Amino acid sequence: MKNSPFNSGKFFKNACLFEAALILVAVILGWLSGINPFATLHYSETAILYGILGTIPLFLLFLLLEQISTESVATIRHFLLETLGSALHRHHWADLFMLAAIAGISEEILFRGVIQPWMESSWGITAGLIGSNILFGLVHAITPLYTILAVLVGIYLGLSLDYGGDRNLLTPIIIHGLYDFLAFLALMRSYRASLHT
Repeated sequence: MKNSPFNSGKFFKNACLFEAALILVAVILGWLSGINPFATLHYSETAILYGILGTIPLFLLFLLLEQISTESVATIRHFLLETLGSALHRHHWADLFMLAAIAGISEEILFRGVIQPWMESSWGITAGLIGSNILFGLVHAITPLYTILAVLVGIYLGLSLDYGGDRNLLTPIIIHGLYDFLAFLALMRSYRASLHT
């Protein structure tokens, strides 16, 4: 693992730009479908609290997967360490927070702000939730298991839109961004530890 195949600075910049560009994709898809991607995004202390608390189960799942040594889980762990770990380990935690925030905002605006409501309006709430998150899983397809996990996480994020009975995009944005930040920190720590073994 000592020789990273990635240029850390380029990877970070390109990742930020790619994630930010998803907001433009959301705006275009929203225009085509007649859906305002930001319609359900509003400030709410309750949504922030739900977002913080909603991150806990996902991060506990991440920590649990760190302890499982089956081949399929080990393949995911190795891939993440070789890509994200090697590309991000030289960055400051504030950089990781910025990338996680951009990813959380852009992916949620696209998937939960446009695609999920679009599919819900065409197919119904349950089919829209499942269909939009199958798509979410497919764009995160690293391995078959990772795809399934991404679908399940997407459904969790989709359900979090309506925590407390008030649809608010802020809740899944916070869950997604905070989870990514904690996962980035854990991957960076694991990769740094691997350099000394």
